[in-house]
Amino acid sequence: MTSSIQAVRGMNDILPQETPLWQFVEKTLAKVLSASGYQEIRLPIVEKTELFKRSVGESTDIVEKEMYTFADRNGDSLTLRPEGTAPCVRAGIEHGLLHNQTQRLWYTGPCFRHERPQKGRYRQFYQCGVEAFGFPGPEIDAELIQISAKILEKLGLKAHTTLELNSLGSTETRKQYAKALVDYLTPQHAQLDEDCQRRLTTNPLRILDSKNPDVQALLKNGPQLADFLDEVSREQFATLQQYLTAAGISFRINTHLVRGLDYYTNTVFEWVTEALGAQGAVCSGGRYDGLIEQLGGKSSPASGFAIGMERIILLLQQTDQPIAVKTPDIYFMSDHPAAFQRALILADQLRDAMPNHIVMLHCGGGNLKNQFKKADKSGAKLALIIGERELAEGKVTIKPLRDNTPQFDCTERELLQQIRKLEPTLYPG
Repeated sequence: MTSSIQAVRGMNDILPQETPLWQFVEKTLAKVLSASGYQEIRLPIVEKTELFKRSVGESTDIVEKEMYTFADRNGDSLTLRPEGTAPCVRAGIEHGLLHNQTQRLWYTGPCFRHERPQKGRYRQFYQCGVEAFGFPGPEIDAELIQISAKILEKLGLKAHTTLELNSLGSTETRKQYAKALVDYLTPQHAQLDEDCQRRLTTNPLRILDSKNPDVQALLKNGPQLADFLDEVSREQFATLQQYLTAAGISFRINTHLVRGLDYYTNTVFEWVTEALGAQGAVCSGGRYDGLIEQLGGKSSPASGFAIGMERIILLLQQTDQPIAVKTPDIYFMSDHPAAFQRALILADQLRDAMPNHIVMLHCGGGNLKNQFKKADKSGAKLALIIGERELAEGKVTIKPLRDNTPQFDCTERELLQQIRKLEPTLYPG
């Protein structure tokens, strides 16, 4: 017997019983973002490797050890995208969308990182990214955070999350602080764990994000990023806080929030939850004013955020948010080929006339008793039957399945009218 083939580790199937949750999230995202004036852009999943080395940073964990990179037949180095911001910027530069313009864009789709698979962290994962270009002040940061809050609210998750803020200051600020941090931690190298020892020479700001309590204890007595902020960064961060307070969005300052990508400057933020254990960040973002120029475009301010779809789904499941699962409204059955032929035609006509209803046609034969069992199991509210008698008389039997209303016959011409008469009892309220 031939052995079966399993999915690649960390790349998961999303099964039919799970897709209603995904559809609910996707529709909510599209509705909120469209209402806020953001336009969808669709991006390829494969990009030139250099795009991520120049944007994400060669010393980041993503580029050093997580990217799926390969040489194509022409010898070009290509990479399955590990995140969406750099491809969105690349597309904006390539198609002339950014210079001396403002753009509000969003996208969804899979990203890929070779990480250790665990709950909430997969090798193929899905993100919704939201990017705003050409807006220099904290107003756009406030809008993006407000939109992220609205998304969480519409999903029923806002009460389960907390907004954290920080400012990284300018690129120069980051460099000055990174040097001070290295100077402080180098004499205490032996007290750092292996991961932080590596980051000390490659990406020192990521040490702030360490979950090791011993490292956090060391950092308390070290230099603080807030003390290195330039005046412009301080003012912008203070103004942002004023805007959020005025909008009724509560937050807490987390001075160790740095984000894992090199392109961030000034404001960074995360929505975090305690309901998912270590994978607590469900939405993260911030400013990346230097990235467009870094990727070959004209200098332009930029800001954005990304939502981890799997973590949102996990949080919905963890918090038992009520999600309406669509079941068929009508189950159409027949008991021989000539009757099926009429049912096939009538079911299609009903779908055209009632586009918001689900009409499921029984296929595969079998007696009506077994078909009724399948109709009941499907959750349908009505069964429509064409048997030998109905076919001979040009009629259809209508049988309500969820109450004690007796079944009755009607002509094919009357079918739609009779179904609509029953709707108030099928969908009370």
